[in-house]
Amino acid sequence: MAHPWWRGAVIYQIYPRSFRDSNGDGIGDLPGITAHLDHVAALGVDAIWISPFFTSPMADFGYDIADFRGVDPIFGTLADFDALVTRAHARGLRVMIDQVLSHCSIEHPWFRESRMSRDNPKADWFVWADAKPDGSPPNNWLSIFGGVAWRWEPRRGQYYLHNFLADQPQLNFHQPAVRQAQLDNLRFWIDRGVDGFRLDSINFCFHDAQLRDNPAKPIEARSGRGFSPDNPYAFQYHWYNNTRPETPVFLEELRRLMDAHGDITTLGEISSEDSLATMAEYVTPKRLHMGYSFELLTDDFSAAHIRGTVETLEAKLQGGWPCWALSNHDVQRVASRWGGVDPHPQLARQLVALVCSLRGSVCLYQGEELGLPEADVPFEALQDPYGKTFWPNFKGRDGCRTPLPWTGDADAGFGAPRPWLPVSEAHRALSVAAQEANAESTLRAARAFLAWRKSQPALVEGSIRFLDAQEPALAFEREQDGERMLLVFNLSENSLEWNVPPQWATAMQVQAPGVATGMFTDGRVALPAHGVAVLGMSK
Repeated sequence: MAHPWWRGAVIYQIYPRSFRDSNGDGIGDLPGITAHLDHVAALGVDAIWISPFFTSPMADFGYDIADFRGVDPIFGTLADFDALVTRAHARGLRVMIDQVLSHCSIEHPWFRESRMSRDNPKADWFVWADAKPDGSPPNNWLSIFGGVAWRWEPRRGQYYLHNFLADQPQLNFHQPAVRQAQLDNLRFWIDRGVDGFRLDSINFCFHDAQLRDNPAKPIEARSGRGFSPDNPYAFQYHWYNNTRPETPVFLEELRRLMDAHGDITTLGEISSEDSLATMAEYVTPKRLHMGYSFELLTDDFSAAHIRGTVETLEAKLQGGWPCWALSNHDVQRVASRWGGVDPHPQLARQLVALVCSLRGSVCLYQGEELGLPEADVPFEALQDPYGKTFWPNFKGRDGCRTPLPWTGDADAGFGAPRPWLPVSEAHRALSVAAQEANAESTLRAARAFLAWRKSQPALVEGSIRFLDAQEPALAFEREQDGERMLLVFNLSENSLEWNVPPQWATAMQVQAPGVATGMFTDGRVALPAHGVAVLGMSK
């Protein structure tokens, strides 16, 4: 049987505010996406994932939803969304959309009703709790965006929980009506033709019903998904405010809904105390189709870290399917995060090849195909509330969210003279137009590699096994139906040589396009800076 479309798929993430503005108001929109689907389709990806475009006051730029079934006017209309889906499907692109199940906006009608009293129909749809006798919050839980995770509501005389901004109250998933309402919202978009959902912070749906305090975390353990020691969120083990045992049961209910509607997929974003273990628990044939965590979205660019992350997950998975990403809308762009202030010109194309060669599906964030570095956004232009709180130690997420450069013009071809975030000067020379005209560009290289990958079943769905290699070499085998490939990546700016294992000494070199190719002779591969060597043989 043919494998499901999502298994081994390359998914292109679109951050709509910054993709293309069709009406000149400075904010990207759905018609802007539709008008530029040819660029996405030409990459050779299988699907697009569109970050939130729903009705929202935009406190967290769409991740605070006021209407789960509405399109915010800044992005267009439901008719615009329907047209986008039709055009995408006509180009062979599946459409995935973000869904934020665990929380909503303080402007959502559910919360407006819930906050008014303790006995209205939505009174228990959110996480409410009485103050302690001294008036302080119910427990010690903290918000990811800084400070306590509780906000006082005088209408009820109670606190409500918010794991993120105070504008994002936590829904009470212990209430069956809440779970059903969110499943009904998913069904609404399925009926409009979407092919899948990226589920934001899916491990945050449930909280500990007893509201037990989180235990303190020792200083040496205060690290992880971007939580620097100056963020108090890093001071705790988050055992009780997320990743609760009720979540897998709900995921099975969610999966039954997906399976009842055909080939609809789910991709869960997972960030927990042990994200790889949680991903293995959530991603099973009866729960989520795919999951990704933040392990490869950190600063650690080493063969040991990449190998250790993949091997750890592979050992834990029980029939589940991973998805890998090196960049997204929440972290510094990988060209800068792993390449520094002046990334090597071969790094970006090597990283596209690397993430697309691991076992699993792939998320490519808009601009990765251009090799965009992180933009430097001055404080006075900053929009991200997370960055404003922790500036200057942490500059927020705006540096990876600036407009995609379509041309080298003043507005970068974005469509507005004053976009919502400033165009990065460093990005103009890397525009789509400039790279279309350059046969040696990162864009051309990414297209070539993705087209070649489609013709290699071992890379799309094969098994993976890592081989011992000294830093900075990363080596692994992929195998499918007796066809075997050995891929060797030089993760440094210096050339290196590596002796292949004896069983590969008589292999044939495979010409992988779009990368700096290493040479294979006499049982040894010689790799240039950020080079890649691919060997192949059959059993």
